[in-house]
Amino acid sequence: MTSCAIIAVRTAIGLVPQELQTDAFERVIDTVNFSRGLFGKPRDDAYVEKVLRDLSLWDKRNNKILELSGGMKRRVMIAKALSHEPRVLFLDEPTAGVDVELRRDMWKLIGELRQTGVTIILTTHYIEEAEEMADRVGVINRGELMLVEEKTALMKKLGKKTLTVVLADPIDAIPAELGEWHVTLGAEGHEIEYIFDTQAERTGVSSLLRKLGDLGIAYKDLNTRQSSLEDIFVELVHQEKAA
Repeated sequence: MTSCAIIAVRTAIGLVPQELQTDAFERVIDTVNFSRGLFGKPRDDAYVEKVLRDLSLWDKRNNKILELSGGMKRRVMIAKALSHEPRVLFLDEPTAGVDVELRRDMWKLIGELRQTGVTIILTTHYIEEAEEMADRVGVINRGELMLVEEKTALMKKLGKKTLTVVLADPIDAIPAELGEWHVTLGAEGHEIEYIFDTQAERTGVSSLLRKLGDLGIAYKDLNTRQSSLEDIFVELVHQEKAA
């Protein structure tokens, strides 16, 4: 790869590292403008203002970095990464230890970037964020990439559902006749929970409900919950350990 090609690739990439790396004595607006200039981009005051406003930094634009809180410094790191309008944005644990407001502002901005065609590569321990934002998910365990797959396909293939049967009257223990379903008792005997594979030919739900009727166990409500991405991640890690 030629030096020109390397520069072109690097210019297309923005990076928000986990560590805060800024010049403490530089003003916010100056450090963002400087980052833009480093990539050979012409000055664009309107674009820089938009980025700072989107990250609630506009009122702090003339402050020195050392005067900012940790959350505000994190916002500056994101603004620097966006300053040259990258087409690929790497975010390394961007919300680790930040306040709720920053997390909300950042995900709103990322959603807007995705709509313009920017590719976002996010590493996070907050799996609910990945479930909310990601189109494709990669699972890393002990430094090894276990899989990369479309999120919807992954959740359909590996996801399970939990059926909660709300009983009309509480029971003290699970009857032996329900042993084949491996159900559990919860809510102080008021609920029976059954986990089943949605992709299985026979889920066992109908036969379980029939058996409850045969045993004279009445129920007043049923509800199901789909496995979350976090549930799937934990299951994958446990399978890896067992292997």
